[in-house]
Order: sequence, then C-alpha cells, then structure tokens
Amino acid sequence: MSKLLIVEDHALVREALVHVLSTLEGLHIEQAASGTQALEKLEQSADFDLILLDLALPGMDGMACLKQFKQICPHIPVVILSAFSYPETVKRVFAEGAAGFIPKSYSGDKLVSALKQVLAGEVVRPDEAQELLENDAVPAFPLEGRVSLKEYGLTVRQGEVLSLMVQGFSNREIARRLGLVEGTVKIHLSTIFKRMGVSSRTQALAILDRRDINP
Repeated sequence: MSKLLIVEDHALVREALVHVLSTLEGLHIEQAASGTQALEKLEQSADFDLILLDLALPGMDGMACLKQFKQICPHIPVVILSAFSYPETVKRVFAEGAAGFIPKSYSGDKLVSALKQVLAGEVVRPDEAQELLENDAVPAFPLEGRVSLKEYGLTVRQGEVLSLMVQGFSNREIARRLGLVEGTVKIHLSTIFKRMGVSSRTQALAILDRRDINP
C-alpha cells in the first residue's frame, strides 16, 4: 500500500483531492493544513511514498517546505500542486528537488495519471510550460490579462516585482534580477500589499490563487 501526504491549507481543496485520489487502489492518504503540521507528521513517521504540496501556504510557504522536506526526507518524492505554473516557478521547484509539478487547472483524471507516474519513479512537468522552460526570457508582467497594473494602481516596476514574487523569488533574488537594492524591493512590496489590501506575501498569493491566476 502506498502512503500519500497532502499539504494544503484550504479544507475544501483537501477534501476534493482526497475524493479524486480515492480512485487509486491501495493508497492511504493523510492530510496537513500547513508546512508545520506536515513536518510534525514526517517527524512521527517518514514512511510516506509521496507528498503533494501546495505552494501558497500560510506561514512557511511551499518553497520553504520543499527545501525542508528534501533535507529531512530526501527519499520521498514531492509533487507541487499550484495555480502558478509560470515557467520560472516550475524551474525553481525542480531545482529544489521536486519530482513533479501539477497545475490546479488539471482535471482529476490528469492529476491521478500524473501521480501514478511519480509513484512509478518518473518526473512530471506541466505540458504547457515545457517549451517555455527552455527559454530564459521573462515577460515584464506575465500576470497582465488576468490582473492589470491599472487594477491595483501599480507602476510597471511594481508589476515586475509582483510577477517575480508570484514566481517564488525572494526579495534578494528580485533585487538581483531587476538591478535594485533589496530595500527598494521591500518598499515596492509594501506598496503592492497596501493596494491589494493585504499585509504579507502569503495573503497576496492567496488572493491571486482564489482568482485562479495561472501566469
């Protein structure tokens, strides 16, 4: 029997995932609503065969969780489940050791098929990102068309900062890519959060996630 850990903060999404994955025979499913809960489960037992991890988690975000999981349980494959399937994000999770990346836009059947591949030792990448994964060009504001700069009253530079934040880059990495000092990035993010009516990255990502943003 295979053992799966779902790490997702939205109870409704967890329940839907359990329902979909219950079609897999011989699969025992456990759930965690945060990275902290997931780590506690792994400390109690590291006999999981697969971890399905959401990127937009409260507190310890999915990228930080992935790093922790690979440090303490490198033998357990981790599959990322996210609304954000922009190629740079996909690149980062695979660089951190993910065994798969599944967009939330996938159907239940496609999700089951992808997890079967990972359990069989394969690596799963989103089809729509494969071509772009080979291209290092990053659009200035890949959220355009789903979220406009005008909607939140953002400047082009703030749009670039928001785009890189969505892709999972740290403040330091955003500063390096845009040729800014880290303090300036923090100021931009503070303005972005204020105009979105939030106070943190996690809250901003949750808003975009609920709106089905998939850059």
